[in-house]
Amino acid sequence: MTPRSAAAVSPDRATDHWIPADAPAEEGAPPAGVLPRVELARELPPTDARELSRLFLARLRTLEEGTRAYQYARNTLIEMNLSLVRYAARRFRARTPGGGTDMDDIVQVGTIGLIKAIDRYDPERGAEFSTYALPYITGEIKRHFRDTTWAVHVPRRLQELRTELAKAQEALTDELNRAPTVREVARHLGLSEEEVIDGLVAANGYTSGSLDLACEEDEAPGTGRTPRALADRLGDTDPAMELFEDFHTLAPLLRELSERDRLILHMRFGREKTQAQIGAELGISQMQVSRLLSRILGRLRAGMLT
Repeated sequence: MTPRSAAAVSPDRATDHWIPADAPAEEGAPPAGVLPRVELARELPPTDARELSRLFLARLRTLEEGTRAYQYARNTLIEMNLSLVRYAARRFRARTPGGGTDMDDIVQVGTIGLIKAIDRYDPERGAEFSTYALPYITGEIKRHFRDTTWAVHVPRRLQELRTELAKAQEALTDELNRAPTVREVARHLGLSEEEVIDGLVAANGYTSGSLDLACEEDEAPGTGRTPRALADRLGDTDPAMELFEDFHTLAPLLRELSERDRLILHMRFGREKTQAQIGAELGISQMQVSRLLSRILGRLRAGMLT
């Protein structure tokens, strides 16, 4: 079988095993003396890829952008360093199940960061390319998760706070052997409790579920229950709940009223009698009833406001 390293390679495509620059030139190969021809670049051992990357990065700065030699050098660098992208993508593997993001998508997004690193790398600064490129790759992947994977759009500040809260909760759980309180998380991060609560509420927007999905507990084997949609299990809003706080505040104020004042209120709002009917029953005029009601209601109103 003819080895792949002996095959001609298009200058617009990078592949693996590299061929020295002094090898006989073939049609479509890069100009001799400019760069070695590379085949199957994605499968190069890390040591070879690192050494060749130094050479290609140095030569890339001397080539004119848009030429075939420039495209060959740039594309070869991308393929030789895809292992960096795969290495960075593995750190985000836990975010993919059920999140609508495939590992291939993460690698593709990370490759954009790799390309940016290649275009901006300056060999004269002396930094190792892998050290320089990884922040670009991981930054592009994080940006992808931040901008595209949230079920509900929330401000970037709260998106970043979600990550900090997760780390703080994990650390405090290990330290306290229990779930931390909001106050403990706020103290750990140097934030106010209100900011922590905002972050926890915003974190609920990362994923979402359909109201038509059957509840997990109904689907448990052996329960004998017919699965019901989540929407069927949600209660309706009770308008009377809005009055609960008012009633709770009003009760002690009513106890402070005289027996006659409570009777007048009961006759007017409980039995829905008119002022004339109340006056006739109590033996006073309608005008007196009106003044008494105004005084009683004013007292109650002032008490609830304070």
